[in-house]
Amino acid sequence: MAAPLWLMLGGALLLVLLWRRARPRGSGGRAVAVVVLGDLGRSPRMQYHALSLARRGFRVAFLGYAGTKPHNDVLQNENIRIVHIPEHKTWQVGPKVFQYIAKVIIQTVLLLYTMLKIENPGYVLLQNPPGLPSIAVTWAVCLLRESKLIIDWHNYGYTIMSLTHGDRHPLVRIAKWYEELFGRLSDSNLCVTKAMKEDLEANCNIKAITLYDKPASFFKETPLSDQHRLFMKLSQDYIPFKARLVAEPIPPGDGDEKSAFTQREVWNGRVTRLRDRPALLVSSTSWTEDEDFSILLKALEEYERYVSDGMKLPPLVCVITGKGPLKEYYSELMAAMQFQHVQICTPWLEAEDYPLLLGSADLGVCLHKSSSGLDLPMKVVDMFGCCLPVCAVHFRCLHELVKHEVNGLIFRDASELAGQLKMLFWEFPTAEGKLGLFRRNLQTAEQSRWDESWERTVLPLFSSG
Repeated sequence: MAAPLWLMLGGALLLVLLWRRARPRGSGGRAVAVVVLGDLGRSPRMQYHALSLARRGFRVAFLGYAGTKPHNDVLQNENIRIVHIPEHKTWQVGPKVFQYIAKVIIQTVLLLYTMLKIENPGYVLLQNPPGLPSIAVTWAVCLLRESKLIIDWHNYGYTIMSLTHGDRHPLVRIAKWYEELFGRLSDSNLCVTKAMKEDLEANCNIKAITLYDKPASFFKETPLSDQHRLFMKLSQDYIPFKARLVAEPIPPGDGDEKSAFTQREVWNGRVTRLRDRPALLVSSTSWTEDEDFSILLKALEEYERYVSDGMKLPPLVCVITGKGPLKEYYSELMAAMQFQHVQICTPWLEAEDYPLLLGSADLGVCLHKSSSGLDLPMKVVDMFGCCLPVCAVHFRCLHELVKHEVNGLIFRDASELAGQLKMLFWEFPTAEGKLGLFRRNLQTAEQSRWDESWERTVLPLFSSG
């Protein structure tokens, strides 16, 4: 099965060599290609890389698939040029292994074609995963165009494949061999945790620099007036954000503008939170196998029983953002659930509205369970940037980010999560309990932002030659 891979790579090298002989060399040093073999708008860390480079005068070609709109800061930066990789339709004919090989060959050709169109970069910064075939293609292009390859390891691609196929599947074994082989050929490496840095060095002989995910500057607590505008905007399309109906008639002249959570006095513009508002719980997901949302759904069923039994708990609005392959499956499960005190909403948010939602919420929930046990969920980083406490499911290196009983809680199953929701929302919205304590801890903690951390850790890699 390795033969098609080598044939594909040999053909790619030949094409690049012929192109290079016919193509004049570019200026190189101040040009950088930031490459994602995925949806650019759903690659926040690579968007931050592109912005950090552009703000320091580099000309950035940002390569990836069209789909979700990137943040406006990316779109409006004159030093960033978005270059879309042409998409292909997956063949549905023949055995799956041949479908996969065909997909990799097509991706190789299209990525190679796209990289040969851009100005000759001095550096190529590649996200991994997905790394097959992008690591081999970018390495070949860098070799023949005399560019430096920097890989940003977010996880291991073969561990994600193993969630579907199992550890011993031939495709998974080939992907592991491929990732380790071509990963060693890079000039520099970044990774997202200390645990991954140690694993890369011990098992792959790859020396990497740890660049922890940090929130961008626009992840912060949302002012109350902006919360109200967001809630009113979302209430146009999503029922859980609409103001609840009341039995009493509205007095003449009482034209206050209300959402489910806030109200704005029309005569003076003052915005206040409703005393009997529901609690707002937020989770974000890419709806993949490494996030088991049945845990949250079972916990919400237990929470519903707590409220029905008369416990001093608020009604709950649970907002789950994101899109991905398992969304339809979980949407059907959620539609079948009969709740009186819990509402679930799965809105599609514009990039600029997502930080506003996090900064308006009462609690975040993270169900990311790393396929390798070595990466950290960026969604939690963003929540902490907004001073939003988090309940997160346990995995190997989560302690590098979530400090149990300090900035949030760690759970292992649905029952434990349900107990945490009951404890945190007891007599809501009082600020005296643990939920308020965790928020105050986040507010007073010294949180470095992405740009400071990037300049200290990554910029030297682009200044060394």
